[in-house]
Parts: sequence; C-alpha cells; structure tokens
Amino acid sequence: MNPNTQQKRQRKMIKLSRAILIIIGAFITAYGLEAVLIPNNVSDGGVTGLSIAGSQLIELPLGVLIAVLNIPFVYLGYKQIGKSFAINSIIGIASLAVGTSVMHQVHTIIEGDTLLITVVGGIIIGFGMGLALRNGGALDGIDMLAVLLSRKLPFGTSDLILFLNLFVFIVVSTVFGLQGAILSGIAYFIASKVIHIVETGLSGSKTFKIITNEPESMVETIRDRLGRSATYNIVRGAYSNEQFKEITCVINRLEETKMKEIIQEIDPYSFVTVYDVAEVKGGNFKKHDIH
Repeated sequence: MNPNTQQKRQRKMIKLSRAILIIIGAFITAYGLEAVLIPNNVSDGGVTGLSIAGSQLIELPLGVLIAVLNIPFVYLGYKQIGKSFAINSIIGIASLAVGTSVMHQVHTIIEGDTLLITVVGGIIIGFGMGLALRNGGALDGIDMLAVLLSRKLPFGTSDLILFLNLFVFIVVSTVFGLQGAILSGIAYFIASKVIHIVETGLSGSKTFKIITNEPESMVETIRDRLGRSATYNIVRGAYSNEQFKEITCVINRLEETKMKEIIQEIDPYSFVTVYDVAEVKGGNFKKHDIH
C-alpha cells in the first residue's frame, strides 16, 4: 500500500474515532441533564443552562434551543480556533440536541436528595463534556465567547466565564428559583472539575525546572532514584549576570514527593518552579528501571 494512502486512511480513522467519542460524550451529557438535573429543577451553566431556562419559559424543545443558541458560538469557534474544531463542535452540539430529545422521557434516577443530585449530575455531564473536549469538540459555546471577549476587554478568560455564568444563573433563578440556581451553580462547579480530570487524566504529569549550584549531582540522583532523564538549559541571572544550568525534568504525580526530597537533600537553596502537564508524548519520557 502507498505510504501516503495509508497515512490518509489513518487520519480518516482518527477523525472518525474522535467524532464517535464526541457523540458518546454528548449523549452522556444529555443523559445527565434529562435523568438527573432537569427533573429536579437543576440546570447547567453556559448556553445549555440558558437553553434549559428558555425551554421551560417558552415551552420549546430543549434540543431545538441548544442547536439554535449555539450557532453564533460555533461561528466564533470557526473564526478563532479553526475549521476542524468547528466541525467537531457541530457534531457534538447536534448530538447533544438529539440526545436531549431522545432521552426526554427517560426515567429519573435520583429524586429528592439535593446534594446527591448536584454531585451525580455534575459528574455525569462533566464526564460527557470532558470526553468531547478531549477529542477536539465542544458542547457549549460560552467558553468560545469568553476567549473572544478576553482579547477585547482587560479581563482573563476564567474571569469572563465566571461573569457570563453568573448571568446565566440569574436567568435560571427566574425559572427554578434561588435554590435551583444555587444547586445549578454547584453542579456546574463539579462538572468543571470533572471536565479537567477527563481532559488531563488522573495520572497527569508535572514539569520541574530547577536552578541549582549542583546540577550534575542533581541530575545523577534523579536518574538513579527516579529513573528519569533530564535536560539542561543555560540561563543567566539578570541581577548577578551569573550563568547557570537549569534542569528540566518531567515526572508523574506519584513521584512529586520523592522529587522534592531529592531537591531538598542535594540543594535546599535551589530555585524550583513546577508546572502541571496535560499530556506527554514521544522523547525519552518512558521511565528507566531503577532496581
């Protein structure tokens, strides 16, 4: 088989698998809405929350409102992020719209217990939305609007997402009351945390950047005790003009405590910065045998 033909086939298979996972994520989200949140007068945030409130006020099908209200946000996604993201988002939003219609009569799995409703509902819709985002699509357009506004206004994206959702929950309070709006906010918060876990994974990695007077000893100890390799960057102090070797090392979360012990032992006065890493691919990240 021609290598180019094989690569094209692989790309098509990847796109197809991602589309399928986005659809699955959308239907999981729809189930969380129809089987947990909406029957208990609890909403979601973002455009979905506005759609839920609108469907209660004007008695239009929820799926129709989700599809219509997200149209301008899909266009924003196309202009700001790209064609493939917009296509995947259309797949996800359309699937969410269809899913809410199909599951409208589904049996409510939890009733009465407000804490359990917000936790279970938040987990389900967070998992569904996170699955869609992990595969390159979005089920709600409010994040796209926040990204665009952050370029025009002196506020960060997260601040704008919070502000826009405060507006959403005010609208929700007119339909479900103040208690419903508060529970909706809690469910949205839980969902946002689950989305982050699904996107980054439970075993996310961390990058350590270390400026030390003992770079060789530090790297050797990291290699011996953690089985991790590291790289050097030459850096220079702005005040002292002194040249240093900055160590960069990627580890998993379970090794973080041991890494800090090594740093404290070799050079307790070293300068250390730590970053969360969503994904690691390629290179020599594979752990070496230390036994």
